[in-house]
Amino acid sequence: MSKNYLITPEGTKDYLFDELRIRKKIEYKLRDTFEFRGYNQVVTPCLEFLDVFNMSEKGMPIEKMYKMIDSKGRLMALRTDTTMPIARLCATRLKNEKMPLRLYYNQNVYSINQSLKGRSDEVLQSGIELIGDSTDKADIEVLVTAIKCLQNLDIDNFRLEIGHIGIFNNLVKLLNISKEEKENIRQLIENKNYPALNDILDQVEEKEVANIIKMLPRLFGEKEIFDKAKLLMQNNSDLIKILDYLEKLYSILSELNLSKKIIVDLGIVNRAEYYTGIVFKGYIEGFGEEVLSGGRYDNLLKDFGRDLTAIGFAVNIDAIFNAVVKVKNISKTIPQVMVFAEKGYEIKALEHLDKLAQLKIIAEYSLKDGLEETMNFAKEKGIGRIDIVNENINTIEI
Repeated sequence: MSKNYLITPEGTKDYLFDELRIRKKIEYKLRDTFEFRGYNQVVTPCLEFLDVFNMSEKGMPIEKMYKMIDSKGRLMALRTDTTMPIARLCATRLKNEKMPLRLYYNQNVYSINQSLKGRSDEVLQSGIELIGDSTDKADIEVLVTAIKCLQNLDIDNFRLEIGHIGIFNNLVKLLNISKEEKENIRQLIENKNYPALNDILDQVEEKEVANIIKMLPRLFGEKEIFDKAKLLMQNNSDLIKILDYLEKLYSILSELNLSKKIIVDLGIVNRAEYYTGIVFKGYIEGFGEEVLSGGRYDNLLKDFGRDLTAIGFAVNIDAIFNAVVKVKNISKTIPQVMVFAEKGYEIKALEHLDKLAQLKIIAEYSLKDGLEETMNFAKEKGIGRIDIVNENINTIEI
């Protein structure tokens, strides 16, 4: 007999009652942030052909996908990423749309994570993709929108860390290493496994380049980081150009009075084959997991037959929920009114319930037989008012 029918799979969970109400409020606020900036919603299937996520080296690791076979023997995968299905949309149903294209989404993604890392396999994401523009204006728009998302959620103690994947990519090109070794170095930086990172870099011949890569995670701070990085990378004109561009973006954000929310982090190395430009992550103080992640990916849509530049980000709604509950200690929603119908007045009581709803008053219909039972039940739930419905409607406070 199965032992698993009373539990959820690893990396998943049930959401109940007020948990769902809070998550919905987060979803609605993000939706408003996107729509008032001209973004239109799209929804992609939960089930895609595996090829969508595995077309090239920019694809998702196949071992992280939930896979299955359809009735024709074709390999399928649960949606493990949203950007790639949207790239598919741009190459098909949206191919005649004028550029730039502003799209947003709100849907679950599924990926297999190591259980010891404590990350969910099912995550609700809400995010945007700005497609068809490669200018600094597009980068600024998306960065500002990312900040506004967190501000509109009434979160004060957050920061947005920004970097540029071009720094890492330019440096590792100078090393005589394989693609596998490059990816290993990237993952060690991303996981902040500095002892293992140093062990690998100590073995390469290009010591000067290796020493700069070792320093990337330490180049973390405010505008002074640009001077430190330029001094360290002064012999590489390509790196200086990237730093100048990143500093330009930082200056524009400062003029918008957003610099207090910005941290420069040259150690951000999100998926090096996927991203091509700026990369960024959002964090909430006191909560270790990133709640927002994104960047520029100018080569991805070529795999789908459209040579279009793009930039976007995703908000992890589940992480936001966990962070907000932890930081703000959100209390449970309690009905304001208990509606009790005396015998023969049940229809009138239900009509009264509708009137309260129109007034935006949260009310609960009593299923108890007597008023005393109703009063005791209301006290247990913390409801402070009872509306008694008979010929009249009488209100008592408890």
